[in-house]
Amino acid sequence: MTIKAVVFDAYGTLYDIQSVASITDMAFPGYGELITQIWRLKQLEYTWLRSLMRHYEDFSVVTRESLAYTLRTLGLKYDASVFERIMGKYVHLDLYPDARRTLTDLKRYKLAILSNGSSDMLNALVRNTGLDAILDATISVDSKRVFKPSPEAYSLIEDRLGVTLGQVMFVSSNPWDAIGAKSVGLNSVWIERVSPEAMAEACQNNDLVPPLTMFKALRMQMDELGLAPDYRVHGLSALAEILSSVPA
Repeated sequence: MTIKAVVFDAYGTLYDIQSVASITDMAFPGYGELITQIWRLKQLEYTWLRSLMRHYEDFSVVTRESLAYTLRTLGLKYDASVFERIMGKYVHLDLYPDARRTLTDLKRYKLAILSNGSSDMLNALVRNTGLDAILDATISVDSKRVFKPSPEAYSLIEDRLGVTLGQVMFVSSNPWDAIGAKSVGLNSVWIERVSPEAMAEACQNNDLVPPLTMFKALRMQMDELGLAPDYRVHGLSALAEILSSVPA
């Protein structure tokens, strides 16, 4: 196996989607965490539903629809300025603390993002956080009009980077994405940011399970689909060690 490129998921992998809670809680005090978790759950669900229905709308539309669903379901009143202020956070998400250093350390490889995000959202986010100076490509699924984990979405890596899937290490903290990549022949790395032991402890120590804990149980634990990633690590900084043992 020879690795020529390292490709990252964006949301939840390089960028901390939980950082939107700072805006949602400011807009709706006391509801910030609940809004953040329902919003993300519905956002992902809508990508899968639209792919199955073959009724594609880009990620900016999906993100708006899932936010509108969340606020309506919780009975929260808002005006257009509040809605747009919350949406605006998606092009100003916080990077994980180890993201920039990891990318810099891996510059001997072709580096790219492959994301469900729309081209406009991704390009703005990458530019606003300075990753445009490090990445070789920012790839959106828009051109295929289908969301990950569809095989067609991952084929964009070959098209844009000029490498075979077997020459790519794909990195995601989203379990469904990590095994989706594995299913098409990519070398897959799962960033396990929350262990089952931590989940068990969080549930045992609370009479009521907080929304973030429920989100972690539903979307941050490895799925039972008969597939497993090639590597399982706890942070982006572990990638350099993995790659040091693989020919470049």
